[in-house]
Amino acid sequence: MNIIVITGASSGIGREFARQMDNHFGRIDEFWLVARSRDRLEALAGTLKHRTRIFAMDITEKESLDRLEDTALRHNAAVRMLINCAGYGIMGSFSEQDADLETGMIRVNCQALTELTHRLIPYMRWGSRIIQMASSAAFLPQPGFAVYAATKAYVLNFSRALGEELKNAGIYVTSVCPGPVDTPFFDIAEATGSTLSVKKYTMVEAERVVANALWDSYHKHPMSVCSLPIKAFQVLAKAVPHSLLLRVVEQMKKKGL
Repeated sequence: MNIIVITGASSGIGREFARQMDNHFGRIDEFWLVARSRDRLEALAGTLKHRTRIFAMDITEKESLDRLEDTALRHNAAVRMLINCAGYGIMGSFSEQDADLETGMIRVNCQALTELTHRLIPYMRWGSRIIQMASSAAFLPQPGFAVYAATKAYVLNFSRALGEELKNAGIYVTSVCPGPVDTPFFDIAEATGSTLSVKKYTMVEAERVVANALWDSYHKHPMSVCSLPIKAFQVLAKAVPHSLLLRVVEQMKKKGL
C-alpha cells in the first residue's frame, strides 16, 4: 500500500499539502493525516478524493508514534512521501517565557520530527521523498524568537545531512524555508511577543509555499526557498557577519520597523 504521511495536517501548511497533493498523486492508496485535532482532520478528510487514515495524536508521545509505526507494519505500507509540518513558535524574550512552552518547541520541532523520520525511513522505497518544514528563521539567530529559530536551524542542517546519507538509496530530502506565511501560526507565536513589522510585507500564501516545495521536491532540490525577498535574505545571511546583521535588526526593532 503506497501512502503519504503528513504531520500538522489539521491546519496551515500541512493542510495545504494534503489539498494540493490530492489533485496530483493518483498512485497513492492512502493519505495518513496526523495532528492532535480529530475534528479538523475529519473535516479535511471529507474534502479529499483519496482514501484517508486519521491519526489524532500528539507526536511527542512515544505511544502515539508506536501506534503509527505499528499501523505501517501491519498494512505493509510503502511511505512514498513523509511531510513533517507539525510545529509551533513562541515570540518574546527567552527568560520571560514559560519554560514548558520553550522546551515544548524543541520536542515538537526537533525531537518528534527526528524520531518520526527515523521510524518511517525503513518503510520508504527508491524514489520516496521527505519534506521537512524549516523556516527562513534558520538562516540567522533571532533574538526574541531564539528557541524557534534554533529549532529550525536544526531542521535545516539535519535535513541537508540526511539527504546526503539517503541519496544512494534513492530517497530525497527537501527542507522548506519560507518566510512569514499567511497561516494561523502568528496567532500563536505573537501571543507573547511580536515580530518585526517589515516581515509582514514579505508574507506569502500557503498555497504558493506548498506549490514551490512540491516542485523543488520533485526536482530533488535539498532546499525550497519561496519568494525573492527571502532568497535575498538567505544570500545576505551567508555573506554578512551575523553579528552585524543582529545589530541592524536591533536598530530596526527600536525604530518600530
